[in-house]
Amino acid sequence: QVQLVESGGGLVQPGGSLRLSCAASGSIFSINGMYWYRQAPGKQRELVAGITSGRSTNYIDSVKGRFTISRDNAKNTFYLQMNSLKPADTAVYYCNADVERVGVPATYNYWGQGTQVTVSS
Repeated sequence: QVQLVESGGGLVQPGGSLRLSCAASGSIFSINGMYWYRQAPGKQRELVAGITSGRSTNYIDSVKGRFTISRDNAKNTFYLQMNSLKPADTAVYYCNADVERVGVPATYNYWGQGTQVTVSS
Protein backbone atom coordinates (compact mmCIF):
# COMPACT_ATOMS: atom_id res chain seq x y z
CA GLN A 1 0.00 0.00 0.00
CA VAL A 2 0.89 3.66 -0.19
CA GLN A 3 0.75 6.27 2.54
CA LEU A 4 1.01 10.04 2.31
CA VAL A 5 2.04 11.85 5.49
CA GLU A 6 1.90 15.64 5.80
CA SER A 7 3.91 17.78 8.16
CA GLY A 8 4.66 21.44 8.70
CA GLY A 9 1.31 22.92 9.63
CA GLY A 10 0.78 25.19 12.59
CA LEU A 11 -0.14 28.65 13.82
CA VAL A 12 1.44 31.65 12.11
CA GLN A 13 0.82 35.38 12.17
CA PRO A 14 -0.46 37.20 9.07
CA GLY A 15 2.41 37.85 6.70
CA GLY A 16 4.33 34.84 7.96
CA SER A 17 5.46 31.70 6.18
CA LEU A 18 5.06 27.95 6.52
CA ARG A 19 6.38 25.04 4.51
CA LEU A 20 4.23 21.94 4.23
CA SER A 21 5.76 18.60 3.32
CA CYS A 22 4.10 15.42 2.06
CA ALA A 23 6.12 12.23 2.16
CA ALA A 24 4.92 9.22 0.23
CA SER A 25 5.93 5.74 1.30
CA GLY A 26 5.16 2.18 0.34
CA SER A 27 5.48 0.15 -2.80
CA ILE A 28 5.92 3.09 -5.17
CA PHE A 29 7.03 2.80 -8.77
CA SER A 30 6.43 6.43 -9.69
CA ILE A 31 4.35 9.44 -8.71
CA ASN A 32 2.68 11.42 -11.45
CA GLY A 33 0.62 14.44 -10.40
CA MET A 34 1.06 15.81 -6.89
CA TYR A 35 -1.49 18.21 -5.42
CA TRP A 36 -2.29 20.29 -2.39
CA TYR A 37 -5.92 20.86 -1.41
CA ARG A 38 -7.40 22.77 1.49
CA GLN A 39 -10.70 22.89 3.30
CA ALA A 40 -11.77 25.75 5.51
CA PRO A 41 -14.61 25.38 8.04
CA GLY A 42 -17.97 25.38 6.33
CA LYS A 43 -16.44 25.39 2.85
CA GLN A 44 -15.80 22.81 0.18
CA ARG A 45 -12.37 21.33 -0.34
CA GLU A 46 -10.49 23.21 -3.05
CA LEU A 47 -7.43 22.50 -5.14
CA VAL A 48 -4.70 24.94 -4.20
CA ALA A 49 -1.75 23.85 -6.32
CA GLY A 50 -0.55 21.01 -8.49
CA ILE A 51 2.68 19.84 -10.08
CA THR A 52 3.08 17.28 -12.84
CA SER A 53 5.83 14.73 -13.29
CA GLY A 54 7.35 17.19 -15.75
CA ARG A 55 7.28 19.88 -13.03
CA SER A 56 4.60 22.01 -14.66
CA THR A 57 2.71 23.83 -11.92
CA ASN A 58 -0.66 25.46 -11.48
CA TYR A 59 -2.25 27.48 -8.68
CA ILE A 60 -5.58 28.95 -7.74
CA ASP A 61 -5.63 32.69 -8.27
CA SER A 62 -5.79 33.55 -4.57
CA VAL A 63 -2.34 32.03 -3.86
CA LYS A 64 -0.46 32.94 -7.04
CA GLY A 65 2.76 34.75 -6.22
CA ARG A 66 2.61 33.64 -2.58
CA PHE A 67 2.65 29.82 -2.66
CA THR A 68 5.13 27.55 -4.43
CA ILE A 69 4.71 23.83 -5.00
CA SER A 70 7.78 21.68 -5.59
CA ARG A 71 8.78 18.04 -5.59
CA ASP A 72 11.77 15.85 -4.81
CA ASN A 73 11.33 12.65 -6.79
CA ALA A 74 14.29 10.93 -5.15
CA LYS A 75 12.57 11.28 -1.77
CA ASN A 76 8.99 10.76 -3.03
CA THR A 77 8.21 14.01 -1.26
CA PHE A 78 6.55 17.22 -2.31
CA TYR A 79 6.21 20.59 -0.67
CA LEU A 80 4.10 23.70 -0.46
CA GLN A 81 5.99 26.84 0.48
CA MET A 82 3.47 29.40 1.71
CA ASN A 83 4.55 33.02 2.09
CA SER A 84 2.68 36.21 2.94
CA LEU A 85 0.01 34.16 4.65
CA LYS A 86 -3.40 35.66 5.24
CA PRO A 87 -6.20 34.73 7.65
CA ALA A 88 -8.16 33.56 4.58
CA ASP A 89 -5.53 30.83 4.12
CA THR A 90 -6.62 29.18 7.36
CA ALA A 91 -7.71 25.63 6.59
CA VAL A 92 -6.83 21.99 6.84
CA TYR A 93 -4.37 21.26 4.05
CA TYR A 94 -4.35 17.85 2.38
CA CYS A 95 -1.81 16.37 0.02
CA ASN A 96 -2.93 14.17 -2.82
CA ALA A 97 -1.02 12.18 -5.41
CA ASP A 98 -1.44 9.91 -8.41
CA VAL A 99 0.76 6.91 -7.73
CA GLU A 100 1.84 3.93 -9.74
CA ARG A 101 2.66 1.00 -7.47
CA VAL A 102 5.34 -1.55 -8.17
CA GLY A 103 3.95 -4.42 -10.21
CA VAL A 104 0.56 -2.76 -10.70
CA PRO A 105 -0.03 -1.35 -14.22
CA ALA A 106 -2.43 1.36 -13.11
CA THR A 107 -2.47 4.71 -11.34
CA TYR A 108 -4.28 5.18 -8.06
CA ASN A 109 -5.07 8.36 -6.17
CA TYR A 110 -4.10 8.74 -2.52
CA TRP A 111 -4.78 11.31 0.21
CA GLY A 112 -2.86 12.40 3.24
CA GLN A 113 -4.52 12.82 6.61
CA GLY A 114 -4.43 16.61 6.58
CA THR A 115 -2.55 19.23 8.55
CA GLN A 116 -4.03 22.35 10.14
CA VAL A 117 -2.79 25.77 9.07
CA THR A 118 -4.04 28.68 11.14
CA VAL A 119 -3.16 32.27 10.26
CA SER A 120 -4.03 34.59 13.10
CA SER A 121 -2.60 37.39 15.17
